[in-house]
Amino acid sequence: MWKRNGLSIVLFGLLLCFLGGQIWTGFLAHNEELAEAHRAGVDLWEYLHSGHFISATFENWESEFLQMGMYVLLTVSLRQKGSAESRPLSHAQEQERIEPGPVPWAVRKGGVWKVLYGHSLAIAFGLLFLMSFVLHLAGSWRAEVDEQVTRGLPPPTCWEHLWSSGFWFESFQNWQSEFLAVLSLVILTIFLRQKDSPQSKPLAAPHSQTGD
Repeated sequence: MWKRNGLSIVLFGLLLCFLGGQIWTGFLAHNEELAEAHRAGVDLWEYLHSGHFISATFENWESEFLQMGMYVLLTVSLRQKGSAESRPLSHAQEQERIEPGPVPWAVRKGGVWKVLYGHSLAIAFGLLFLMSFVLHLAGSWRAEVDEQVTRGLPPPTCWEHLWSSGFWFESFQNWQSEFLAVLSLVILTIFLRQKDSPQSKPLAAPHSQTGD
């Protein structure tokens, strides 16, 4: 099991570890903010339902799914000479490798099922992005309503919050960093190597060689 699924097991473990760290430190920070405002603190279960936690979590998930979804789509037709993250410049250099095994059901069925399956990765990332965007909006709005009520000001509607500079600042600060990370990976793999990593070209490969 470990040999076949070690990467996903470790990544899932790291996700749980850091999510747990976010929950605990966010819980403490939120209660500190409430204490400074002379308001009653919340327990951990209440915090998990608060706008503070929901907004902070899903604004990051939203940007991650946007990054991966756009990356999947852009690498279909765009190339970067020398990058290990790019398909070869020429279609003649590409070799589709299919190992022996059962063909996925949708491919065997054909028709619309095959078409949908052929774009299922981008569709999945698109749906995950939309889900995270909506939850980010809901959490961010709840947090803003709570803050405005504390100040004795009229709370905004969800629609008003959607078009506020504060909400889009939360989104754009994450979106730009995700595309910076992808850009760095695309460019750095032209010149730098990591032995045995599938994200890197072979050590002896010339810088001009594009990835497979």
